[in-house]
Amino acid sequence: MRALLAGVIGALAGIVAYSVSQTGGQRLSILVGGLIGVAAVLGADQYRRSVQLTEVRLVLPGSEMTFAANTDMRQAALRMFFQASTRVATRPLDDDSGSLREALTSLKALFDLYREPLESGSAPPPPARGDSVHELVLDILNFELAPFLAKWHPRLKAYEDAHPGAGDSAWPENAAFREELRALQRNLRPYVLGLGKIAGLRDPERHLRRSAWHAGHIAPSVPGHRPPGDDAPGGPAAGDGTPGHRPGRDGSAG
Repeated sequence: MRALLAGVIGALAGIVAYSVSQTGGQRLSILVGGLIGVAAVLGADQYRRSVQLTEVRLVLPGSEMTFAANTDMRQAALRMFFQASTRVATRPLDDDSGSLREALTSLKALFDLYREPLESGSAPPPPARGDSVHELVLDILNFELAPFLAKWHPRLKAYEDAHPGAGDSAWPENAAFREELRALQRNLRPYVLGLGKIAGLRDPERHLRRSAWHAGHIAPSVPGHRPPGDDAPGGPAAGDGTPGHRPGRDGSAG
């Protein structure tokens, strides 16, 4: 719409220029004026996208990345941040609750969402300086999501095929799956927080905080008050949620 408007304005400018100069070539003047208008608005739009760069430096497991974030990069990072922050990739899954099949399906959906721009070619080319947000996402895919899915999807499917309708609560590897899922969540956390920082969120960690994800972990809002049925002084203690460490890509401690 802006390009069309600029073309009309440019054409009018060409007519005015023709009327003033009276040198002939009215159609050529209109065409040249229209092209000048389109070029002006497109150039202004490109300039708007390229300026207002914000440098973001991230220290991630096994690497350090620097981003010269412009408007397009911030928008892409914001979209990917919320895609991860609303899924089991970052949300707690308590023992003896939730479906492991649904957890795997959610992780696979996130994998596909992150991979689609890379495979379709819709991802922008790498920036002239600094790293690309899609390079960060490629690390998430290759080093975190893909290994987890490759290990656990066939194992759970084999159990489901051998025990149709049994439910995954009786799966012998249920506890091991949950433990590795928690490790995956810890590993993904710095990446997802990094996406939030690139997006320009003031406090991305607050969207991943465990403060009220389970009623049994909510501290009383009034001193001395305990939730109904809680006879223990001070109420239940919330987990500290301290993230763990993962080895770096070279095998050293991350």
